[in-house]
Amino acid sequence: MDWSKEAENAVKKVPFFVRKRVKARVEKDARQAGKKEVSLADVKTTQARYLKSMASEIKGYQVETCFGPSGCPNRAVVSDGLLEQIENLLKKEDLHGFLKENVKGELKFHHEFRVTLADCPNACSQPQIKDIGIVGACSPKVTAEACTLCEACVDACKEDAITLSPEDECPQIDDAKCLYCGKCMQVCPTGTIVEGTKGFRVQLGGKLGRHPRLAKELPGIYSEPQVLEIVKDCLRFYKQTSKHGQRLGQILKSSDFKALAERHKK
Repeated sequence: MDWSKEAENAVKKVPFFVRKRVKARVEKDARQAGKKEVSLADVKTTQARYLKSMASEIKGYQVETCFGPSGCPNRAVVSDGLLEQIENLLKKEDLHGFLKENVKGELKFHHEFRVTLADCPNACSQPQIKDIGIVGACSPKVTAEACTLCEACVDACKEDAITLSPEDECPQIDDAKCLYCGKCMQVCPTGTIVEGTKGFRVQLGGKLGRHPRLAKELPGIYSEPQVLEIVKDCLRFYKQTSKHGQRLGQILKSSDFKALAERHKK
């Protein structure tokens, strides 16, 4: 649906974590009113109605993904099925009921438990600031196939994690710099670099607000079943420990993180 410039500027001022919902609601209301273009007045009317009925919009959790399923060329993994499994898991946990019992006053969007999935390290869906951030990963593996020293892998690596010299005879990969994006193996013409472990990195405890913090990453790359077990484990901890609607990052101590990492040790 078309938007006027004023309407577009207005919706950009809506907090990003509810912007998608507000925009969808504005378009729905405008269509029902028989309009072909969203105006500034439409945005203001819907926004006022939306904020007034905020409590009825809250479902206890938010789950998001990046543009990967729409055909993003940067995908390190294809995770289309994982998102649905995570959302089904969150629904079963009745997080809305849990929050109603533990939060004083009306529920607001910042109370919701947030999970996001990004199919590559570009992380368009901002997993670093969510309760659970899941990032697609594909680690490179160097084989015995002879390298032609073409440097295609070096050029493809934005992290400068790959070095190549005649003395080495094969690519040297710095694991501390590698983000497991999968680009190097895609351009290698000889099969010297191929797919190693493929799966997901998992980050925990990110949040914005008055006391923002970035999520902390569990060591390793996890399969889909392992990611689901980590999500279940985090939800158990969250419901046992969050007494007044605190986000995961507020209650997850270093000792708790270490214990969780040990349980899911790779």
